[in-house]
Amino acid sequence: MQNGITQAPFGTLPDGRQVTQYTLKNNNGMVVRVLDFGGIITEIHVPDRDGVFADVALGFETLEPYIKDSPYFGALIGRYGNRIGKGRFTLDGKQYQLTTNNGNNHLHGGDPGYDKVLWTAAVEGDGLVLRYHSPDGEQGYPGNLDATATYVLTDDNEIVVRFHAVTDQPTPVNLTQHSYFNLAGAGQGDILAHEITIDADKFVPIDAESIPFGELAPVTGTPFDFRKPRAIGERIAQPDKQLRHGTGYDHCWVLNRRLGEQGLKRAVHVCEPTTGRVLELFTQEPGVQFYSGNFLDGSLTGKGHPWIFRSGFCIEPEHYPDSPNQPAYPNTILRPGEVYETESRFRFSVAH
Repeated sequence: MQNGITQAPFGTLPDGRQVTQYTLKNNNGMVVRVLDFGGIITEIHVPDRDGVFADVALGFETLEPYIKDSPYFGALIGRYGNRIGKGRFTLDGKQYQLTTNNGNNHLHGGDPGYDKVLWTAAVEGDGLVLRYHSPDGEQGYPGNLDATATYVLTDDNEIVVRFHAVTDQPTPVNLTQHSYFNLAGAGQGDILAHEITIDADKFVPIDAESIPFGELAPVTGTPFDFRKPRAIGERIAQPDKQLRHGTGYDHCWVLNRRLGEQGLKRAVHVCEPTTGRVLELFTQEPGVQFYSGNFLDGSLTGKGHPWIFRSGFCIEPEHYPDSPNQPAYPNTILRPGEVYETESRFRFSVAH
């Protein structure tokens, strides 16, 4: 035991390398388990309002499905989270072609992305530190990128996720964490009764291939207005073109920030009314991708449960999709001599 972090073998990759699972515990009994493969969070055990613990993270109990079939359950995402249209972008006058792994488009860093590589892990202080060297040309990206992801579990029942990266050539960088949550307990039905609040006046509309048009649209008068708590399922079946394009919610919300506001901001609040479990996201990122598990279809099974339609939701702190092709969006280009640094916190509590 070191600083609340222990480790155990979790399986072997096809090339013979060992995968290790790290267990983080705090003084409240909360438990988080993380793999050095993909930086994957495999389990999150938190109490309900009666003090009963349950695992609220979708995932698998063995390594093989994470290698083969996982829809990014619990994983770190890079070099660029979300989609880049046609896998193309122009940077400093040169066009780059990335691999395409989502129809015509590039999704979550390609295949394999950072979700399917073995990171170098070390326990440092109170954190689990994961490092990955992404070579020049990987999945078509320019430049060598050295990425670091740090997980810390605090006694405030927060999972802290910190990213750090440096490069030797200009390159897009947009790292995120892709856990699927069900606050009733993983496998306990769908997430449509969860009540969610998103502090965003605008969202990013998408086309039929989930690529932004370039505009930022107001949420007012749409099913995308979550400025006050609303059940996820309340408007998800409305005849709305954007809901059709995403097969439900699979969009980036533009988080409200006052001019010059820095640091962590509460972006999302989710409450599961039956158990009282609450999840809040605090982030430095300008956006959050809220995904309602629309492509889960019951064909994958883990932890004794089929992962059925909308049995988990994601709240991925990030920059907007396709930003390298959208000059009006916040910058996602990291240049030599600069440091990419961002922090997000997933805080668990209960409503009584």
